[in-house]
Amino acid sequence: MNTLQAILKINPNAKVSITQKPNEDEVITWLDETVEISQANINAKKAEFNYLEKREKEYPSIADQLDDIYHNGIDAWKATIKTTKDKYPKG
Repeated sequence: MNTLQAILKINPNAKVSITQKPNEDEVITWLDETVEISQANINAKKAEFNYLEKREKEYPSIADQLDDIYHNGIDAWKATIKTTKDKYPKG
């Protein structure tokens, strides 16, 4: 989850501009009287959803999942998916 996604999870109506130059930290500019969200809260929200990115990288492709279901059934597919879910549990 990137910074903008985290901000919008916290405040879906937030208006921000985020810039970053090479080798520098991000700069968040709060627009249209959007109440500033602390970097700690943004980082916490990113961490909360970190498991999703890890799962997405490890899940088989949709085509492979459908093939697994076709050849091995739903229960075998669930077991495959559960392995990744167990490895990267929700926050």
